[in-house]
Amino acid sequence: MKQVATIKEVRAEIAELKAQGKRIAFVPTMGALHEGHLSLIRLAKQKADEVVVSIYVNPEQFGPNEDFEDYPRQMEDDLKACKAEGVSLVFTPNDEIMYGSGTKYFSIDIEHMNEHMDGGSRPGFFEGIALVVNKFFNIIKPDVAIFGQKDIQQFQILKQMVHEFNHDIEMTAAPIARANDGLALSSRNAYLSDQEREIAPGLYRALKYVERQIRDGVMEPKLLLGHQQDELEAKGFKNDYLNVFSMKTMKPVKKLEAGSTYILAGAVYLGKTRLIDNIILDL
Repeated sequence: MKQVATIKEVRAEIAELKAQGKRIAFVPTMGALHEGHLSLIRLAKQKADEVVVSIYVNPEQFGPNEDFEDYPRQMEDDLKACKAEGVSLVFTPNDEIMYGSGTKYFSIDIEHMNEHMDGGSRPGFFEGIALVVNKFFNIIKPDVAIFGQKDIQQFQILKQMVHEFNHDIEMTAAPIARANDGLALSSRNAYLSDQEREIAPGLYRALKYVERQIRDGVMEPKLLLGHQQDELEAKGFKNDYLNVFSMKTMKPVKKLEAGSTYILAGAVYLGKTRLIDNIILDL
């Protein structure tokens, strides 16, 4: 496994692999790798000959009051994990490499797909993600890129970006990796106290309960969702959102229809920790 930090170096390594006829899979990360990230790497190995992982905490996707400074960073452990999983190349740029210095004249705007879910709660979040991922795609030019279903809105937005910007990249979403009690794995889970960690799976349980009711025939789940929000608040969560969204538009849906695909998604706070989770509903 090789680690490189500059664009020139990573392009040279990729060019050498492609000259050998290798198919390249790319897994972008912000580090603090856990089993969820490793599951993405394992899927990438099934999809391609060589796996490239980026480790970069992107400042553009953090709001002014968010946890950029406190976001967990553990480069040494991350590199060991990548090596153990058979990653070929790890790209570890810094802010100067990714964004340079001086005045910036270009940005990426997103219409409609970022108005609800996480985009509604975190203004500028997806613009920052689209910007850095677009840069990574231009630098690495992978054949396939692997993302996690936990960040389903991110995946759908980036998939649309790939389509509109004509990137020749296959986009793949890997299933959510979970702890034994159902909690979706996340680097931010490290922020949870022991007591918070104990009740954290409550969000997933609420989603599973709503899913069962929908599959049993509840096609207008507004009251059901409201009841689950009340239950979560009573257990110590602070609700951000809990709703059913269109897979295509990322907008909330009041009445579900058989034959359509939806995202049942929620975001909550436990103390200062924000948790997200979702279930795909193919009705």
